[in-house]
This record gives sequence, structure tokens and C-alpha cells, in this order.
Amino acid sequence: MSENGERAFDPMAALRCRDDVLQAMYWMRGEGFGEETDVRTLRSFLVVDEALLREQVGILAEDGYLLEESAGRYRLSELGVKEGGRRFADEFSGLQSTAHGDCGPECPTCKGVPRDSCAHCAPEVVER
Repeated sequence: MSENGERAFDPMAALRCRDDVLQAMYWMRGEGFGEETDVRTLRSFLVVDEALLREQVGILAEDGYLLEESAGRYRLSELGVKEGGRRFADEFSGLQSTAHGDCGPECPTCKGVPRDSCAHCAPEVVER
């Protein structure tokens, strides 16, 4: 914050930073890096100014997306998990695809269909 109590950073940079924090913490949680993290660890995953990161982590905690577990260590709240997951899915949706059988043995798209004819494996076979 600035001396007069206003946010010290560009609003778009701040928004991107909050988005990145939620996505990174959601990913770290899913990959087994732990439920809690601190700014130092987040900086190893994010290319962002440390002061901006500290400010935005504080704002995320104030807004209920993060819970401070101990001095300087945070975890996603239930709201943070939902929002982090949604943002992560939005960000990487173009890079993720379902493969033949990934959806389960009862999938109507895959069931009884050879791999080379499955819409999950060859999207041009069936228009979605």
C-alpha cells in the first residue's frame, strides 16, 4: 500500500497476480507440494515483484480466498479451492484433452468403440 493507504500497483498487474497465486496454489496442492505455502515459495513458481505478491496474498486472505495458517504461511480456503480450480481449468483448457477410456468404462463415447474411432482420441471423427 502507498503512504495514503491506496493500492500501490497497477490494477491489471494486481489482478493477474491474484489469478496466478490462486492457480499456482491450486496446482501445488494437486501435485502434492502441500496445502500450505509462503511468498518465498510462490516466487519460485511465479515471475512477479515480491512487494506486489505480498500485497496480493494479503488481499486474497482479506477476501477469504486464503487462510493464514501461521506467520506468513497460507492455504486455500474452500472458496480459494473453487476459484483456483476454475481459473486453472480456464487457463489450461486448450492444453487438456480426454483420451480414450479416461472418462470411465461406461462412457457412451468410448464404450464399444475402437481407439482409432473414438471422439476423444480423434476429434475429427465425431463433431462435438
